Amino acid sequence: MIRLEPIEIDGKTVLGVEVLLPKTTLLSISTDKGYIMCGALDVGLLNDKLADRGIIAGRAVGVRTLEQLLEAPLESVTLEAEKHGITSNMKGRDALLKMM
Repeated sequence: MIRLEPIEIDGKTVLGVEVLLPKTTLLSISTDKGYIMCGALDVGLLNDKLADRGIIAGRAVGVRTLEQLLEAPLESVTLEAEKHGITSNMKGRDALLKMM
C-alpha cells in the first residue's frame, strides 16, 4: 500500500510518501528541490554514480513514521545538499526548510 500525505512546515506544504512493503516501510518527504528519506536511501550512490544529477537529499536511520522522519537527525546527506547548508545531524524538518 502507498500513502501520500501533505505535510505543512512553516506554512509551506511538502509531500510525505509511505510505501508499505513486506517487513519494511519506505518513507520519504519531498519538496520541489530535494528530499529526505529513511535508511533505504543510498547517499553514496547519489554522490558517486549519480553525481551529475545534483540530487539534494538526506538520510535518517531508525525511523518508522513520517513524523519520526521529520524529527530525526540526518545520518548522511548528499554533497549537493551540503552546498545548500544541509548537514548530517540536522533534523529532517530543518533540512526540508533549506530545500524550499
